[in-house]
Amino acid sequence: MTPKASWLDSFVDSLPTRGWFQFLSRHVVVPYWIWRDPKPRLKGGPRPSPQPGENLQRMMNLVMPLKDPSPMGRAKAALIVAQNVDEIFAGLDNVGTVHNARFLLLGNNLCMFSVYDGDFSNYIRDFIATIGSVFDAIMDQVEGGEEVSPTEQKIERFIDWVQAHDLFQVPDFPSDLFALQDQAMRLTGKTHHGLRSLPREYILQLHANPDVSLGGGYRAYPGVSAAQIRKNHGMGW
Repeated sequence: MTPKASWLDSFVDSLPTRGWFQFLSRHVVVPYWIWRDPKPRLKGGPRPSPQPGENLQRMMNLVMPLKDPSPMGRAKAALIVAQNVDEIFAGLDNVGTVHNARFLLLGNNLCMFSVYDGDFSNYIRDFIATIGSVFDAIMDQVEGGEEVSPTEQKIERFIDWVQAHDLFQVPDFPSDLFALQDQAMRLTGKTHHGLRSLPREYILQLHANPDVSLGGGYRAYPGVSAAQIRKNHGMGW
């Protein structure tokens, strides 16, 4: 039987719904936390895992700020992708580990979202080996792109650049955030973190990383293939 919460616990739990508390938190408490205990910006992309299942269908959420975010600049970026779509698709086929990939224009950013198998660095390295020239044209439209172009000649620098612009993937298990922040802050030894402080840690991390991927995403293989469905409906292939 769950024990009944005390009046103090009930009052504390109700605070986030109270207008005065929301105002105080937004303008006083959170700015103080940010000043008193700033958190490092955590790296984007999936984290290394010894589990084979964690290295399948990994997700890249690459967000590239455009040099010219005007309609003309956005159209130029879209045209570069459209003019090279056949080469992009052929290159992704040659990489051999990509499940799907697509480019998007979101706000002032050109984005590439993809799902792949295996190691992140090898994925980027193979990608550039097959269609590096196309990405050089894309990087001409992106802020800071000149620092990593030509990508084939600056591959290690480009890998670091991609990871810096890949969205941080919030852990599927929320308490794992403690260990990731401690590691980034190079805190040695065993550090105790109370679960009650987890919401605070998320607020501080989302200040350091405003744009994130909420978890590693759902990954699975359908139990029934498209071919089986069509066969069962008498549609043929």
